[in-house]
Amino acid sequence: MIGIICALKIEVDGLKALMENAESTQKAGLEFFSGKIFDKDVVLLECGVGKVNAAVGTQIMIDLFKPDVIINSGIAGSLTKRLTVGDIVISSECVEHDINRTELGEPRGQISFTDEKRIYIPADPETRDKLAECCRNIGLHVNIGSIATGDFFVTYRAKRETIAYEFDALCCEMQGAAVGHVCYMNKVPFAILCSISDDFKFNKVENYEEFKQLAADKAVKAIKMFIQMD
Repeated sequence: MIGIICALKIEVDGLKALMENAESTQKAGLEFFSGKIFDKDVVLLECGVGKVNAAVGTQIMIDLFKPDVIINSGIAGSLTKRLTVGDIVISSECVEHDINRTELGEPRGQISFTDEKRIYIPADPETRDKLAECCRNIGLHVNIGSIATGDFFVTYRAKRETIAYEFDALCCEMQGAAVGHVCYMNKVPFAILCSISDDFKFNKVENYEEFKQLAADKAVKAIKMFIQMD
């Protein structure tokens, strides 16, 4: 089964329209849709915005549906001049840029598990490469690299430059690394697909609102291709 987690309804709706024999399961205020897309077993979730929402939704999806792989699809802000609106970023790894225990001598972004400490959570290479291939097959401009996640909307260019410098990240958003964090703990393969909704130069809230539908549509096209190829 393929698990797909999105932050926004506009992303889920584009995939749910293709689902046959859809069944709804509700848990913790979240609604999961399971059924077949292109004869493949798929479960969809609109998790809501933010790391906690994404983490809760991911754990419930794993517990209830036991997906073989999870894809987090969303929109993001560019951290580099190389990316513009509608470009795609696939995660090689992800990082929670808002974790900050530097006063205790720890590097920014470091996650403390019970048995290890790490900053970057690696995506599944096979899923990563397959998503990138799907994007190229439908003519999308795709980059593979680090995706930074935090619980605030980054508008100021100086802050974007800081995140890019500290974590060598290509884009920033508010869910991906939380999904990756939970998948890593559960040993479930995952990857993140981000479609750029606001570029490095124009990164105001108004730009995000203007371009989020365009960005979401491109993400949905890539996910459809991934399901067909699986």
